[in-house]
Amino acid sequence: QVQLVESGGGLVQPGGSLRLSCASSGSSSFGINARGWYRQAPGKERELVATITWDGTTNYADSVKGRFTISRDVKNTVYLQMNSLKPEDTAVYYCNAKTPAYSFWGQGTQVTVSS
Repeated sequence: QVQLVESGGGLVQPGGSLRLSCASSGSSSFGINARGWYRQAPGKERELVATITWDGTTNYADSVKGRFTISRDVKNTVYLQMNSLKPEDTAVYYCNAKTPAYSFWGQGTQVTVSS
């Protein structure tokens, strides 16, 4: 079992920056193929924000390219550096870990971008 805990969310003004962290604990019988960040705004479906694979390959949603950066450290904590934030980025952000058999999710952290 893998446990994921997000932190770093909060209220920020448009144009500001925020860094989210996702700490992991436990283990899976299957190797984790990828880690990622997803977000869900009120009344909308959860959408992909960014992913990073086991070999460090990253992918981003078009809406965040050039503004967000996903990274991972030696302790397997995954980060999402968010710059030039827009009101449209307001959502609950969820951390994800994907194995061949299952996807693990954190409880989410709220990011609000508002004047």
